[in-house]
Amino acid sequence: MVEWRMPGIVLSARRYGEGDLVVSALTEEMGRHAGLVHGGGSKRNRANYEIGNRLDLSWAARLNEHLGNYRADMIDSPAAGIMHDPDRLAALASLCALVDISMPERDPAPGLYAAMTVWLDQIQSDHWAAMLVRIELGLLEILGFGLDLSSCAVTGDTTELTHVSPKSGRAVSASAAEPYLDRLLPLPGFLVGSGAADEAAIIDGLQLAGHFLERRVFNVHNWTLPPQRALLVQRMQRRMQDRG
Repeated sequence: MVEWRMPGIVLSARRYGEGDLVVSALTEEMGRHAGLVHGGGSKRNRANYEIGNRLDLSWAARLNEHLGNYRADMIDSPAAGIMHDPDRLAALASLCALVDISMPERDPAPGLYAAMTVWLDQIQSDHWAAMLVRIELGLLEILGFGLDLSSCAVTGDTTELTHVSPKSGRAVSASAAEPYLDRLLPLPGFLVGSGAADEAAIIDGLQLAGHFLERRVFNVHNWTLPPQRALLVQRMQRRMQDRG
C-alpha cells in the first residue's frame, strides 16, 4: 500500500458514477495529483471539493500508478469570501483550469503551490489581478517556456521596455519597437517595475500570458485554452469599457 498526507488546493472535481468524484488537487510535493473520493458528490460532501478549497488530503492506493482514493478534511475555502465578486470568481476558475490542464501529473511543484497559496490568501486584496498575471507567467516558466523580460532583444537595453516579441518571448525597448508596433505585444510596465497595475495593464498582461500559454503549451498538445480563461479576459475588458 502506498500512502501520503499533505495539504492540497482543489483544481477540479468531476463526477464519477452516481455519488463519487475524481478530484484533482495541486500539492507541494506531489504536484497535480488526482484521487477518487467515495461519496464526494453527495449533497453533504460536494461543497468540500469546490475549486480553490484547501484541504488536508490523505491519498492511498495499492500501487503508486493507480488512481487511488482521497480522504480529505477542510482547511479553508477562499472562494467563500468572494462569492459576490464575479471577477475574482472568474479568475479563480481560470487559474485552476489552466493549472489542471497544463501541469504534468505528479511532478513536484513547490513554487507554483506556494504562489497559489499566497494568491488565495490575498484574493480579496486590491492587487489580486496583478498577482494572477505573475502566476500565469510563472506557470509558463515552470513548464519550460518562460519569457525573457530582462533586456531588449534588439539593443540590450534594460530600461524603457514596452513590448514583447510574440515569437521569441523577449522584451523590446520603446525605440526598437517603434517600426513594428503592429507586430508586437504590449508589455505592461508593472511587470518590469515601470508602471501601475491598472485595468488596461492587467488586460495587457493577461493577453501576453495567454498568447504564450496558447502558442507554446496548449497548441503543442492540440488543446485549446479553457473557456474559463476567455471568460475572465472578457469580463475584465467589459468592466473597463463600462467605466469608460
